[in-house]
Amino acid sequence: MDADVIELEVLGITRNAYSHNAYALLLKEKTGERIIPLVVGATEAQSIAMRLEGIIPPRPVTHDLFRSVLQAFRIMPEWIEIYKFDNGIFYSRLHLSSEAVTTEIDCRTSDAVAIALRTGAPIFAHRDIVATTGYVAGDNGEPIRDATVQPLEAMSVERLQERLQHCVDAEEYEQAAEIQKIIASKMAKQ
Repeated sequence: MDADVIELEVLGITRNAYSHNAYALLLKEKTGERIIPLVVGATEAQSIAMRLEGIIPPRPVTHDLFRSVLQAFRIMPEWIEIYKFDNGIFYSRLHLSSEAVTTEIDCRTSDAVAIALRTGAPIFAHRDIVATTGYVAGDNGEPIRDATVQPLEAMSVERLQERLQHCVDAEEYEQAAEIQKIIASKMAKQ
């Protein structure tokens, strides 16, 4: 394991104050105080929350199905790596191994966390990402130091369009629709 990473744990899911159809996934340093907020869609938030609350659905959700496929082929998720933060987007990899091969697969951070919760794989983020995006909460839960995740409404139209394209590419359609509304509102004011 690289010494340049910090182990994280899932603190919980909360409603995102900046978007109606998105939630904030809160990851916390396992041996520290910094919290990293990640914007996730409603479907991913529900999948993560179900696992955190021990709810077993009558039919497997996508992340349960993925875990079952991994188990059937004796593939072990070794760890999750949050390796990049760019334009408000976190990038992650699943590190997988089997008897025959060891590999990394790029994935959305919300999916990686949902899979980690189902398989027991540890979650790590690079130190610079934790330093850039993390904040320390005060006694009332409010940030002592603001996280650098910028509210969507405060972003320029150009940055919102980049974010919109990323959401479409990542099939995060609810978040894309929210961004599209904000872009339309900004364009109407110009």
